[in-house]
Amino acid sequence: MNISMKKHIPNLLTLGNLLCGTIATILAVQENYQGAAFLVVMGIVFDFFDGFVARLLNVSGNLGKELDSLADMVTSGVVPGIIMFNLLEVSVFSNIEKSIDDEHLWGLISMDTGYLKFVGLLLTLGACYRLAKFNIDTRQSDSFIGLPTPAMSLFVISLPLIQEQTDYVFVQNLIANNYFLIGVTLLLTFLMNAELPLFSLKFKEYRVQNNKVKYLFLIASILLIISAEILAIPLIIILYVLLSVGRNFSKKDVL
Repeated sequence: MNISMKKHIPNLLTLGNLLCGTIATILAVQENYQGAAFLVVMGIVFDFFDGFVARLLNVSGNLGKELDSLADMVTSGVVPGIIMFNLLEVSVFSNIEKSIDDEHLWGLISMDTGYLKFVGLLLTLGACYRLAKFNIDTRQSDSFIGLPTPAMSLFVISLPLIQEQTDYVFVQNLIANNYFLIGVTLLLTFLMNAELPLFSLKFKEYRVQNNKVKYLFLIASILLIISAEILAIPLIIILYVLLSVGRNFSKKDVL
């Protein structure tokens, strides 16, 4: 296979990511959260393999880098923003409806309070800003500065699935609480763009001594998936951030 053909293979995988993200966007608008979640995960898989294949074939380039960010913007930026918008819309209106009996008063307040749902779109704006910074930040070749957009997206798309599938009433009520959802939105938007070093799961070599945190994270993630199922997704993201913060502090102590 000549070089002109090989260089298009990673880009085709990236376009697969974009296609998954585009269809997931349609499903998210239709509130088909299971279908949207499946396609987001598929898009993230494409996103992983496009870079892997580009390095394998030694055909990395600026076009692929830009294309990758544009595809990620849809899959891990637009989709979670729409899902959070939908969750906040349901939360805002259901909470108001429960507390207000007067139809006229309900109409006045719902008009004002309903704008809260647009806070969810901060995730889309935050993802866009992070992806733009990532393309010009040379520090993020072997690790991350700020929460990667796929991690944010996985956290958000898991919320409606957890609400549907969990038997824990406390968790269901928490996800239905607009204060919780707004707090999650603001925190994730901040984490994506914070000057917070987070470890990457790329292995330069596999000795346990030099990869303790990574192996601990992988083992803990597997145990969480087995024990908590869909609830494991946000817990794994939280664990990832906490382990990274702990790793940063331990490095400072050594220095």
